[in-house]
Amino acid sequence: MTRHGLRLLFLVLGGIFVALGVAGIFLPLLPTTPFLLLAAACFARSSERFYRWLLNHPVLGTTVREWREHRSLPRRTKWIAIFTMAGTLAVSILFFVPQPALQIVLALFGVALAVYLYRIPSRN
Repeated sequence: MTRHGLRLLFLVLGGIFVALGVAGIFLPLLPTTPFLLLAAACFARSSERFYRWLLNHPVLGTTVREWREHRSLPRRTKWIAIFTMAGTLAVSILFFVPQPALQIVLALFGVALAVYLYRIPSRN
């Protein structure tokens, strides 16, 4: 793949990750921070303009800047994310997913995601 083609690929991936990160703001099962960090990494390799746009964005940029500075999440943010996800998954499993196999898969996914979030360093 040519250098231009690789830059275009990273630019497209960065746009997809931003879209997923924005969706994660509204959907508790979709994590926002990892997608925004991936978008920043892609933009850093493809477009200085989009990278600066993401870092300076009043809503999205805060997450990326905080991660770059502290390499951690605020403790309150982490616990809100874990409890919101747990509640959403519990409601989904109990009321919307009738198949026991899918209920187990969702529960295991939720536990794995909660463990992942818990293991991210936190700060006060």
